[in-house]
Amino acid sequence: MTINQAFEIFRQAGGIRAARIITDNTKKLSWRRVYKIARQLRAGVPVAKIINQKWFFGLKFYTNKSTLDLGPATESLVAAVIADCEKGENIRILDLGTGTGCIISALAKNIYGASGVGIDKSWQAVRVANLVQSVKILRADFSKIPDKIGLFDVIVSNPPYIAFDDSRVNNAAMFDPMMALFAPDNGLGAYKVIAKSAKKHLKKNGKIYLEIGQGQTKSVKDIFVNNGWDFVRVESDLAGIERVLVFEKR
Repeated sequence: MTINQAFEIFRQAGGIRAARIITDNTKKLSWRRVYKIARQLRAGVPVAKIINQKWFFGLKFYTNKSTLDLGPATESLVAAVIADCEKGENIRILDLGTGTGCIISALAKNIYGASGVGIDKSWQAVRVANLVQSVKILRADFSKIPDKIGLFDVIVSNPPYIAFDDSRVNNAAMFDPMMALFAPDNGLGAYKVIAKSAKKHLKKNGKIYLEIGQGQTKSVKDIFVNNGWDFVRVESDLAGIERVLVFEKR
């Protein structure tokens, strides 16, 4: 099959942009492979899952069905950390729920002298994140962060924050791991765990940066303040939605 033939089949199944990305990033274009991809496109499978590649903060990462594909909202989280730490040196950063490892890797590459550790409770996600060579990845739960990893200047997290009955979830989310998306207690369960467990892993005056869902600012702020954290600020994403909350260890 020629590239042009494959492109046309992909275009009909998923549009011009999808066709262009897939043909540019797929080496073997046999008839069987092309029609399999076309079926995936018609079923709504995101292009990143088809080609196992996702760009984040200018870096390319491997992704699959076991990892959450992050977008511009999470890039706002990374940008907030970089803005505060760009003049620092030897900063240690802990990423809770690291997934592909893209958050901690982007921070380590963009903050001079920074080092990072990412943890995730999914062994499949840890396997993917271990493909990132610039940071250390461990399997662990939010509630049982290993003491052996020491203290950090910064903790960052994009935890699951969608309520199980939230009707705003789009079809693409069907192809992401549910544990990375949904949380109990109306989407606030992970924040409650982090607010209690993360503080002992921060140095004095260390900060935690959290991505939040739309409309969760007050609820998450209350959770952390009630657990002895000092509120620092809230930041919005490019769409003007409040997406990042920053707290400091007392």
